[in-house]
Amino acid sequence: MVRPITVTLSDDVKQALDEFALKEGVSPDEVVGRAVKQHVFLRQFRTLRERMSAKAKAQGVITDQDVFDRVS
Repeated sequence: MVRPITVTLSDDVKQALDEFALKEGVSPDEVVGRAVKQHVFLRQFRTLRERMSAKAKAQGVITDQDVFDRVS
């Protein structure tokens, strides 16, 4: 399901968005949707990485070499 939202942008950001969308051949809505999706994914990934890093450190896994030693 797709739901509309309202986003307020400064004139310069709106102009940059419109120019970028035109250059990419997509709608401004699609550019914003992709950006939000990517942002949410990155935040979720960073949160998961932080939680897993804490668990790994508690088990003595700190460096890349520690990870390699465990999986090899």
